[in-house]
Amino acid sequence: MDIEQFRKAGYDAIDRICDHFYSLREKPVVAQVNPGYLRHLIPDSPPQKGQEWTSIVDDYQKLIVPGLTHWQHPSFFAYFPTACSFEGILGDLLSSSTSNPGFNWFASPACTELEAVVMDWAAKLFGLHKIFWNVNEVGGGVIQTTASDSALTAVVVARTRYVNEHPGVTLESLIIYVTTQTHSFGKKAAMILGLRVRALDVDETVTTDNTGLTGDGLIAAVKEDHARGLHPFVLIATVGTTSSGAIDQVADLGAAIKKNYPSVWLHVDAAWAGVTLACPEYREIAQLPGINESADSLCINFHKWGLTNFDASALWVRERKQLIDALDITPEFLRTKEGDTGTVIDYRNWHLSLGRRFRSLKLWFVLRSFGVEGFQANIRKCIALNNSFAEQIRASPIFELVTSPSFALTVFRLLPRSAAAAGELDSVNALNREFYSGLQTRSSLVLTQTLIGEVFCIRFAVGSSRTEQSDIEDAWGVIKETGESTLRKMGYEQ
Repeated sequence: MDIEQFRKAGYDAIDRICDHFYSLREKPVVAQVNPGYLRHLIPDSPPQKGQEWTSIVDDYQKLIVPGLTHWQHPSFFAYFPTACSFEGILGDLLSSSTSNPGFNWFASPACTELEAVVMDWAAKLFGLHKIFWNVNEVGGGVIQTTASDSALTAVVVARTRYVNEHPGVTLESLIIYVTTQTHSFGKKAAMILGLRVRALDVDETVTTDNTGLTGDGLIAAVKEDHARGLHPFVLIATVGTTSSGAIDQVADLGAAIKKNYPSVWLHVDAAWAGVTLACPEYREIAQLPGINESADSLCINFHKWGLTNFDASALWVRERKQLIDALDITPEFLRTKEGDTGTVIDYRNWHLSLGRRFRSLKLWFVLRSFGVEGFQANIRKCIALNNSFAEQIRASPIFELVTSPSFALTVFRLLPRSAAAAGELDSVNALNREFYSGLQTRSSLVLTQTLIGEVFCIRFAVGSSRTEQSDIEDAWGVIKETGESTLRKMGYEQ
C-alpha cells in the first residue's frame, strides 16, 4: 500500500467507523455467536499472495464485527465502561503512525516530555498534592497499560523498599495485603512474584454501608501475621471496588500505617472511580485527603470512565527515587548523555517493560478537546443516570439494593416479600441466579453478576458517554419484566 492508497483506505476506514457508531444503538450489545464461530469462516493459514484491501476490510465488517461485544453501546451496563471517544481514536491513530518505543528521552523526546506534562495536567485535574507532580521532581506520574500493571509495579517497588529496610527478612515471609473486595490483580501479583497474599474480610461493612477496610481492621491483621512470623509489606486499598464499588478508608489506613507500620507501602487502586476526583463535590468520598496525605502510589484508569481509548492507566508515586531504584537497569547500549546527567525522565525505569507506546498523545487530545468542564460533565451525567436507576430499585416491591449505590454503580437483587420474611439465603440466591440467566438471554442490554459475602447479586454500571435517560428507562423495563417472569416461574407471590 502506497501513500495514496493509504489515504483512500483511511477515508474508507473512517467512514466505516462513523457508520458503526451511527448504528450502534440498533446492534445487539452482546455478540450473537457461538464459541469457535470464526475458525469455520476464515482459512486455516495465511494467503500466499497479498489480497485486495477492499476484500480484507469487507471481511472485517462481515466476520469480525458480528463477534464483537459492544462496550461502547448505550445499554452496556456490565463490568465497567471502556472509554472510546473520537478524540481518543484520532490520537491513537496519530501515535500509531509514529511507532516510537519511547524507552528513554533520546528515543523520542516528545513522547517523554508530553507524558510528563499531561500526567501533571491530570494530577491537577484530580486535585493531587504537588508532591505527585513530575515538575517538582520528587514524585511523579507515568502511563501504564492497565491497573494490573500499575499494581504489580507498586508491589515490586514496595518489596524492594521493605527488604532494603529489613535486610534479615526472607522473601518467603513477605505477605501482600488485599481485601475480599480487591480486584483479582492483587492475587495475580502474588502468583507472579511467588509471594503470599492475604485477603482481609470487609464483606460485612460493604453490605451495611459500602465502606471497606479501616485502620483497626488493618492493625488487627498485622498483629496476627507478625505473631506468625510474617511481614506484611504492601496494602492494596481500593476506591470503588469492581464487585460493589466499596471504598476503603484511605485516611484511616494511612494514619494506622504511619503510626504503627511505616514500612508498609500503601497503594490506592482507584482504577474506575478515581476520575470522580475531577469533581470537587466527590473528592471527600473518593478519599482525596487520605490519598494526598498517605498514599505511596495511586492508579486511575483513563480508559475506563475517563473518555480515553484503551489502554491508558495513570500511576502516580510519592517518591520517584524508590520506583527508579527498584526498576533501573541501564546496559551500555541504552545509556545517553541526557540520562547520565539526570536531566530527563527515562520512563523505562518507571514500569516493568522496556518499550512503551505513545499513550500520552491520545490523553492530550482528550483533555484538550473536552476540557475540565466537559470531563466533569460526563462523570456527573453518568452518576445522575445511575441514581435514577437506583430510585427505581428502591421503589420496587420485588427488588432491593444490596449495597448503597457507589458513584455510577448499583448492586441489587430480586427479593420478593415472602423470601425477605423467610430470610432463606440459599433460596434467594437460587432465585437470583435464575433471574440473571434470564437477563443473559436478552440482547438489548448486558449486566454482570457478583458475590458479596454469600449474597449473589447483580451489578448495573453506567459509564458509556452515549447512554441517555431513555436507555436507563428501557433497561429498567427489561429488568422489571425479567424479574416478574422469574418470580412466576419460581412460584413466588409478587
